[in-house]
This record gives sequence, C-alpha cells and structure tokens, in this order.
Amino acid sequence: MMFRHDDPVLELTEEQSWKLLKKTKHGRIVLSAAGITDIFLINYLVHDGVLLMRTAPGTKLAEIAINENVLFETDGIGSDEAWSVVVKGTARILQSGQEIAEAESLGLKSWVPTLKDFYVEIKPSLISGRHFKLGEQPEQFQT
Repeated sequence: MMFRHDDPVLELTEEQSWKLLKKTKHGRIVLSAAGITDIFLINYLVHDGVLLMRTAPGTKLAEIAINENVLFETDGIGSDEAWSVVVKGTARILQSGQEIAEAESLGLKSWVPTLKDFYVEIKPSLISGRHFKLGEQPEQFQT
C-alpha cells in the first residue's frame, strides 16, 4: 500500500477491501430493530461476493427478521499499521435446502461449542476501507 508522505491514512479501493475481507475470519455485525441497536462479534467467510455467518435462534435472527439492513466491520492491527473495512448491506436467513446445503459444504464452523443451525448471508451494497500508518501525533507548528 502506498501512502503519501504527509498522510498516514489511505482510502482502500473496493478490490483491496475485498482482499482483506477474504483473508479475515472475524468481525462485528451491527443490527437494529425496534429502536435498539446491537453489535455482535461473529466469525464469517466470504463466498461468491457475500459474507456468510452461522447463528442460533435468538437476538440476531429476530433483529434480521425485523430489519434486514446491517453493518459489518472487520479490522487488523499490527505493530506499525492497521486497517478497517466496513460493509453496508442487507442480511437474510438462508431458507432453501439447496442454499443451506451449499453453505454447509463451505465448512464454516462455529467458534463456540453451541448449535448454530441457521446460516445468514450478508449482501454488500457498499464496501469501504482504510489503511493506517501508526505513529505518534505530530508536533504542532508554532507561529
């Protein structure tokens, strides 16, 4: 990634953002229903231009059923650089046997030892990303 000498923040292209989404396996999904917003740590995978996650009955499924609009965010932090990718889109619970069988064939496993029998697809409508060069705050110029 190429930074301008005086700018420690680089706006990522959609292609660069997709590459980061594909190599990362965890993030946060933001859901909102009935005036309440929730955020959940999830594991996911990218397949055919969508993000797939697994979940159990509960808050996530209920909120997706009420409001399909979601945000998803994932990031990475190193010793001297960091990045963040945000996905705005819609989520839907996979329903057909064929969709579920295809999702199961991808090998997405739950992180915790609980039953997560529902697959959710997040279809992006907007993807944005930024890459940061980390460092100390610069000295202010005195006049």
